Amino acid sequence: MILPCLYTEYSDERGWGVYTDTALEVDTIVEVSPVIVMSADEKKLLDQTTLYNYIFDWTDDQCCMAMGNVPVYNHSYQSNCEYIQDFEEKVIYIKTMRAIEAGEELFVNYNGDWDDDKKVWFEVK
Repeated sequence: MILPCLYTEYSDERGWGVYTDTALEVDTIVEVSPVIVMSADEKKLLDQTTLYNYIFDWTDDQCCMAMGNVPVYNHSYQSNCEYIQDFEEKVIYIKTMRAIEAGEELFVNYNGDWDDDKKVWFEVK
């Protein structure tokens, strides 16, 4: 499920991103995405590809690839959305953490918690 107000757009600054053409209220589920769960061995292979930047850690040493728009939500330490992993149902939910205006980009914090300020992998050198 993806709310019909969401759309993707490409920018030179951040690449693909997810935006809304309608204002959204806090605690709105904007997307429910099924995932493909992969083994620890498959994760080692994916870590050697560009897909490394688009997969999510799952349980144990597993990872997953989310369907829908989930892989192209951009990162922000002050994100306006949060992703929630449902391991039993094998889905990822995207939920707003504050009101979002029409035309605004939707961000998630790649650390998992919407307000976690630990450096993410592409900023650690």
